[in-house]
Amino acid sequence: MIVKTIMNDVLVIKSDVFKDSRGYFFELYNQKVFTKNGIKNNFIQDNLSFSKKRNTIRGLHYQKPPFEQSKLISLVSGAIQDVFIDIRLNSKNFGKHGSAILDQPGDSIYIPQGYLHGFCTLTEDTIVKYKVDNFYNAESESGVLWNDKDLLVDWNILNENPILSEKDSKLLSWANFIKDLEFKNV
Repeated sequence: MIVKTIMNDVLVIKSDVFKDSRGYFFELYNQKVFTKNGIKNNFIQDNLSFSKKRNTIRGLHYQKPPFEQSKLISLVSGAIQDVFIDIRLNSKNFGKHGSAILDQPGDSIYIPQGYLHGFCTLTEDTIVKYKVDNFYNAESESGVLWNDKDLLVDWNILNENPILSEKDSKLLSWANFIKDLEFKNV
């Protein structure tokens, strides 16, 4: 089942999960099904993220042109709050954000190019797999601080001290990110 979010091009995908006494099985990706639902990306790289602790935030990340990435984020175990922010300068949703809770194995979310993306783990031992349609490029990496005062993202964290990487704790403010984005598009 595919559900549209507040941004019509960001889609939540609920997989059919087949359970029995051994455990469960689900299909994370089926090109035919995704193409039928408008997701026609040529995914070229798979990534896996394991977070030991609840309240781990990864993001908000972005790859600058020409290395922008569409992502298909899939929950393997645990639970996350996935957050996305439209950064397409000509979009009617520019600067707006949304989120989705992925809390069942096989839950996925499709984030097209033109969005900041991040997630917060809601449980311990969370595993997230994601496909991208462009290779990672360290020089093109950018992002915005998770708690930027201008964005007012309502994260589902249980305390005021989430676990961040050193890199994520030094991301740009929304205002500086926008200045950089506008400069690149002149």
